[in-house]
Amino acid sequence: MGTPVLTIDGPSGAGKGTVSRLLAKQLGWHYLDSGSIYRSLAIALAKQDVRVDDVAMIVKIAKAMVLEFECDEGLVVKLDKEDITAQLGLESTGNAASIIAALPEVREVLLQKQQDFRQAPGLVADGRDMGTVVFPNAEKKVFLTASSEKRAERRYKQLKEKGIDANLASLTKEIEERDRRDRERATAPLRMASGALFIDSSDMTIDAVINKVLDFIQ
Repeated sequence: MGTPVLTIDGPSGAGKGTVSRLLAKQLGWHYLDSGSIYRSLAIALAKQDVRVDDVAMIVKIAKAMVLEFECDEGLVVKLDKEDITAQLGLESTGNAASIIAALPEVREVLLQKQQDFRQAPGLVADGRDMGTVVFPNAEKKVFLTASSEKRAERRYKQLKEKGIDANLASLTKEIEERDRRDRERATAPLRMASGALFIDSSDMTIDAVINKVLDFIQ
């Protein structure tokens, strides 16, 4: 048996990040936040003033960049030893990430980059296609979801706590649209991996979800 991998896939807002980080910490395993991979590359390109259509240079930088994920107190992402966590959520970062994510040559390099996170004693991988594309042979797979209404409520609460004005109905519609795009996209669509444990976290606490996953893997 190789190094064990636990994949946790599902739509945005289902609690994947929190659950995955806490599980990785509890198990003493490494953690991969796949959603940050493309954003990290976008930041690396901006630092070197590389255009998003310069495929050869993007591939070169993607191969060379060194990423670390630390989840002691929340998630800290380091690019070549520099903390870039605060830059990951910028709109400019997201826009550039969505452009480069459509490039097949870049996806191929970053697929390998993600697979390289599989190191002893184990890995918890969080994303949308971890169990179907990146680690199809993972020993344990989870599909974590929640109703669009519940995910919108969680997002609404987060924004309000940050002092950002938000509309619950609009958030629900945005989440449903994103779900549809993720399910229907041609490359690595969002779907539950064969043999995965299905968890609907709509009416569950974080602790209840973690305990259910621990029971499943142990």
